[in-house]
Amino acid sequence: MGAIILERSETGALRPGVAGVVSLAGIVRPVPGACNAVRNAWTPAWRRLVAGALVCLLPALPIRAQESIALKIAHAFPAGHGVQTDFLQPWARDLEQRSGRRARVSIHDGGTPLGDPAKMLERLQAGEVDIVHGLPGAYPERFPRTNLMAAPFLAENAAVGSRILWSLKDRQLKAEYAGLKLLALHTDNGGLIHTGERKVAVPEDLKGLRLRSPSAAVNKMLTGFGATALGMPPTQVFANLRAGLIDGALFSWDGARQYRVAEVARHHLDARVFTTPYFLLMTQKRYQSLPAPVRTALDEISGAALVERFGPWWDKWDRAARDASGKRGGVVTSLSSAQRDAWAAKSAAAMDRYLAELNKAGVRDAKAVYTEMKKAARRGGGAG
Repeated sequence: MGAIILERSETGALRPGVAGVVSLAGIVRPVPGACNAVRNAWTPAWRRLVAGALVCLLPALPIRAQESIALKIAHAFPAGHGVQTDFLQPWARDLEQRSGRRARVSIHDGGTPLGDPAKMLERLQAGEVDIVHGLPGAYPERFPRTNLMAAPFLAENAAVGSRILWSLKDRQLKAEYAGLKLLALHTDNGGLIHTGERKVAVPEDLKGLRLRSPSAAVNKMLTGFGATALGMPPTQVFANLRAGLIDGALFSWDGARQYRVAEVARHHLDARVFTTPYFLLMTQKRYQSLPAPVRTALDEISGAALVERFGPWWDKWDRAARDASGKRGGVVTSLSSAQRDAWAAKSAAAMDRYLAELNKAGVRDAKAVYTEMKKAARRGGGAG
């Protein structure tokens, strides 16, 4: 740039008197000497010239934009599942828009290292991921009360199960989420009993069957009815059922589609036996570290309004699996409300044994929490 005649006053302001060079970074470098000549030549015309030059320089000065915050979301489902395509992807885009693009979100599905449900909390605490959608069932000792939602014949569907969990979050479930910021709690729809060639319609039909079970509470019910409950990874069910090494498995319709159980199971008892709980959360520390616009956006798109959406979502995801089973000749037996109540009554003793075991293990309020869940279920899942 050319020389511009400036000097600094006692307050630091620029004034005519020192020859200097203004760089593109806005730094004035004085040129020694020539001060007296400059003062004598400082006319109104020169002042206008200098002012114009400084105005022209302003666009060249660096302006620091607000930095965006990178947020990683992990979940355990396949990339093409509705949890990603219908829920997390639109939710993430909404977060970015509402935060004024301060948040920049990436999603890591179950096929990535961050999507392992058994390691999600550890990776969350280590800062490897910022938000996780995961399974309390992967952490039975950390979330024994939340996992009561998987008890037999408690909630029939995702709408009710999700409301039950959210209604208890600030009281009965609060201690389990210490240090965590809950964004949502929800369940899937009620699970079915899928069997190969043996049809199940009443509890007595379970006697002697080898069934893959989803939870400790359902284990108690199955063994109480004379079945053998197997703790088998869901990815192994298809091969074992096709080979005749097991007789069936308990899954939601969506789970039966994911793990191909519906391809080899001929009979499906729609008893709405159990629901599987899920959480969407981050650490409280990470939440508090975010800029205010990002925290506000998270609050706006999470909570009760989000919880209400899981009922319709799971209905949609289950429908595709149920329709596909029908096309393959699957036989669906549905229980009436009275028949389901009869199943629940016969499984009550098994549930009492399970609650006694939890109490012995130190979960002293297990029965009280379960009682509150049953009360909420009778209200349709809402708070009392």
